[in-house]
Amino acid sequence: MPSRLIGIDLGTTNSCACVVENGEYRVIPNAEGSMTTPSVVAFAEGGRELVGHSAKRQATMNPQGTLFAIKRLIGQRYDSPNVQDAIPHLPYTVSRAPNGDAWVTVGERQYSPPEISAFVLRELKLAAEAYLGEDVTEAVVTVPAYFNDAQRQATKDAGRIAGLGIRRIVNEPTAAALAYGLDKRRGRDLLAICDLGGGTFDFTLMEIDGGIFEVISTAGDTFLGGEDFDLAVMKWMLERFRVSSGIDVGGDRVAMQRIREAAERTKCELSEMESVRIDVPFLVQGHDGPRHLAAELSRAELEKLTLPLAKRMIHPVQDALQQVGIAPFMVNKVILVGGQTRMPLVKKTLAEYFGREPESGVNPDEVVAVGAAIQGAVLRKDVRGLVLLDVTPLSLGIETEGGGFARVIPRNTKIPAKDSRIFTTVADEQTRVEIHVLQGEREIAGANKSLGRFDLMDLPPLPAGVPQIEVSFDIDSNGIVRVGARDLTTKAEQCMRVRPSSGLTEMEIRRMIRDAAACAEDDRRRRDDLKRLVSVEGTIYSCEKALAAYGKHLPMGSASEIRLLLELTRSAVAAKNIGLLKENEDGLTEAQALLTAAAIAATEDAALADAQGEVGLHVEESADGGIP
Repeated sequence: MPSRLIGIDLGTTNSCACVVENGEYRVIPNAEGSMTTPSVVAFAEGGRELVGHSAKRQATMNPQGTLFAIKRLIGQRYDSPNVQDAIPHLPYTVSRAPNGDAWVTVGERQYSPPEISAFVLRELKLAAEAYLGEDVTEAVVTVPAYFNDAQRQATKDAGRIAGLGIRRIVNEPTAAALAYGLDKRRGRDLLAICDLGGGTFDFTLMEIDGGIFEVISTAGDTFLGGEDFDLAVMKWMLERFRVSSGIDVGGDRVAMQRIREAAERTKCELSEMESVRIDVPFLVQGHDGPRHLAAELSRAELEKLTLPLAKRMIHPVQDALQQVGIAPFMVNKVILVGGQTRMPLVKKTLAEYFGREPESGVNPDEVVAVGAAIQGAVLRKDVRGLVLLDVTPLSLGIETEGGGFARVIPRNTKIPAKDSRIFTTVADEQTRVEIHVLQGEREIAGANKSLGRFDLMDLPPLPAGVPQIEVSFDIDSNGIVRVGARDLTTKAEQCMRVRPSSGLTEMEIRRMIRDAAACAEDDRRRRDDLKRLVSVEGTIYSCEKALAAYGKHLPMGSASEIRLLLELTRSAVAAKNIGLLKENEDGLTEAQALLTAAAIAATEDAALADAQGEVGLHVEESADGGIP
C-alpha cells in the first residue's frame, strides 16, 4: 500500500499538518502538543537549529539569527520593491544571492528561502511520523492561489530538501473549501473563500455541487496579510515612543523585535477587548537611564490605523466576481480562512460587501491543512466521489513581434490544461526563433511578467510568414508550467519547464489584473499601434522587392515617387511616428496598386514574348520542310 499522505499548510506565520484516517481528519500535534507550529527558524549559539515555538521564544535575545515570514521571500529578487520595502522592518539580514534572488544571511552563511522553509516542513514531518508511528515520505502542500510558477517550484524544492515528495500543490482557499464542503455535498452552494493569512490575501469563488468542487475564479494580493497589520501597530508604537522619549529605535534590532512581539500581541488581544495597555519596559538605555514604552491602544484606534489594509481586500474580490459576472448577493456562503480573519474589522468589511455574515463553523488556523489532507486521501483513493477543478490565476502566453502579448492559456482556465497556437517568422530565411514566455493580463509584453526564454533552432530558411511554428503550454495539476515549440515542417522541437529566477513583486501582482482594466483602452491603442508598425514594415519590404523586380513597368516618374515614399515611411517606423504612418497609408495603398499592376504587366509581357517565340520557331520549321 502507498505510504501515508499528510496535508500541510505551510504558512507565513504558522504551519499545520493533518492526516485523514478512516474517513476522519486528524490535525497532527507538534512536539509541544500544539496544533500549529510557528513558521520560525532560529540559529542559536554553536549553530544549533531551532524550529517553531522554541525558535520564537528566543527571538528577542537573538533577533539577527531568528528567521520568520520567509514565505514572503520565496521566488523574490533581492532588488524587488517587496523585498526592499520589507528589509527595514526585519531584524535579520536579507542579502543578494549570486543569482540575484533574495536570501538571508546568518553569521557567515547564506540560506535560500526554500532551505529555511524545509526546516519547518521537516519539523512537521517528524511530528507526523511520531503521531502515526510510521515513516512519512509524501505530502500535499498548500500555497497561496496567487503564487506564481517560481514560488510553486520553490515550495516543491523545500519539500525535497525536507525529505518529502510533494505529490500535489493545492491553492490554500481551494483546500479550505474542500474541508468546509466535505460533509455538505448535497445541493449546490456558491462559496466566497476569503483567505487572509500572515502574508497573503487570496479570494476564490467556488461552486460545490454534489462531489464536484469547481473553482470559478480567483484573485489576490501576495503582499497583504497579518504581517502588514502588525507593521501598522509597530509604526504607531515607534512614533509614540519617539514623541515621548525623543529616541528613534528603528536601528536597534533587539528593541525592534520586542516592539514587533508587543504589536502582534496587542493586535490579537484587541480582537477580544476594546482597549489594551501596552508596556515594554527597559526598551532602550537613554542618557538619563532606561526608557520604557507605555501606551494604550483602543480597538477603534486600531481599526482606524488598519482600515486601508482591510479595504485592500475588496479590490481582488471585486475583480474575481466581475470576471465571471457574479454579484455579491448571489454568493450563498462566505468562508473566512487565516488567523487575521479573526479581527472584527476584517469580518465587518467582508460582511458589508457581501451583505451577509461570514460562516464561523471552521477553524481558520487548521482548515487549510485539513483540506490538503482530504486531497491526499483523494489521491490515495481513501476518499471517493470527490472531484476538484482548480484554475490558473493569470494568463500565459508569448511575446510577439513588436512587443505584443499573445495569450495561449487565458486566466481562470481549469487546470490541468493544455493548449497551443500557431505562429510564424517575420524575416526571410529565419532559422531561429526566440520564445519569450510571459504571465499577466496586459496587451503589451513589457507590462507582464517574464517567466523565461528559449530558442527553437535549425528552422528551414524559408520566406517570412511561411514556417508554421506551434507553441504549446501545458499546466499540470500543481499549476507548474511547461512550454514547447515545434516546427510543423521539420518536426524540430524544443521545450522547457519554466524555472524563472524570481517571483512576482507586489506591484506586479497587484497591477497585472487591476491595472489591466484601468489601462485596457491605452493597452488596446498601443497594441494597435504595434500591429500597425509590424504591418507597415511588411508592406515596405514587399514593395521594395516588387519595385526592384517590376519598376521598369511603372508609369514614368512613379518609381522615384514610390522610392521616396518608402524611405519616408521607413523613417517613420524607426521613429515610431504613428501619425506620419497614418498620413502615408493612402500613399502606400496606391503604391501597392501600381506595383501590382506593374507585376501583372510584366507577367503579360513575358507571356507575349513566350508566345512570339513559339510562333517564330514554328515558321522556321515549316520553311525547312517546304511549305507549298
